[in-house]
Amino acid sequence: MTAHAHHLGTGLAGTFLRRAVLAHSDGAWEAAHRVARDVSTQLATAHPDDASLYCGAPALAYALHTAGHPAYRSALETLDETVAGLVRTKLAAARERMATGQPPRMREYDLISGLTGLGAYLLHRRTHPELLEYLLRYIVRLLLQPVTVGGRAVPGWWTSDSPNGQPDQAWPYGHGNFGLAHGVAGPVALLALCARAGFRVPRQQHALVHACRLLEQWSSSIPAGGTAWPETVTADRWQQGHPPPRLRAGPHGATAPQASPAPCNWPPSPATAPPDDATPNTLWPPASPTPPNSAHSTTRLSATAGRGSLWSSPRRPPTPLPAARSQDRCLSCVTCWPPTSTSTR
Repeated sequence: MTAHAHHLGTGLAGTFLRRAVLAHSDGAWEAAHRVARDVSTQLATAHPDDASLYCGAPALAYALHTAGHPAYRSALETLDETVAGLVRTKLAAARERMATGQPPRMREYDLISGLTGLGAYLLHRRTHPELLEYLLRYIVRLLLQPVTVGGRAVPGWWTSDSPNGQPDQAWPYGHGNFGLAHGVAGPVALLALCARAGFRVPRQQHALVHACRLLEQWSSSIPAGGTAWPETVTADRWQQGHPPPRLRAGPHGATAPQASPAPCNWPPSPATAPPDDATPNTLWPPASPTPPNSAHSTTRLSATAGRGSLWSSPRRPPTPLPAARSQDRCLSCVTCWPPTSTSTR
């Protein structure tokens, strides 16, 4: 019941989001508030195996943020900290997984269930810029650092799961996914949106350029016009290389002859890497914590944030990650329902 109530696709959180968006046009906020009261009676999970942008506390936080009503400000402040704790937990788990050299599960990084979706929330809220920087560093490493599967080098976003998000003997080496919801296009989109908003980390531009070139290599034209990518790629197909572009038929129905598959340009060559706009070349925060009384223990926003750089100059490292924590939160304990008349517009 809890997961259903706070699911954007099938639960009350999605119903509330619709009501709130409509209320901006028709002013019927009481209908949105009624759904919000119903949602508040359910526990919003923040467990790392269940909570995501589409489910649990982050989904409810996203809906409340999108609603943009002052009556939900107190609940959002509490949920911001809950989501921050979830991000810390997931980043810590991702760091441990990367240290082993194993490929990630799909739910570690994808938009629907993983860190990409939580990063999108952090980008919109702007309440934890230091966590967003850590998350962007993680994505850069995900895009640039290969993993080995069955003795073959594959991209760091290659998942050990089958396309349904679960291990399957029919997919012994997992798969590569080019989609936006569950594949590499999600992290690429977040990295690009953050760059446009002024949130930049070392080698971010390099990761974007390489990922876009990889997408171009695997693209093909379609007869009706436009470009398409394979939804998923097996390890064998990745080893064989991407298929040649399919050319549209000419005025007399003639098409170009099919060529042999081109070898896949992976892993990226450091010698041909494009210059990056950020230094030093660090993809992950230092393992040792910074002393609390250190001059580098806090992060300051630059006055030019949004115009190219988030961090002040000289660049200071972000605050070390606090201990991970996750728990279920009952919004009825932290929010006054129903909203008062003075906060209803």
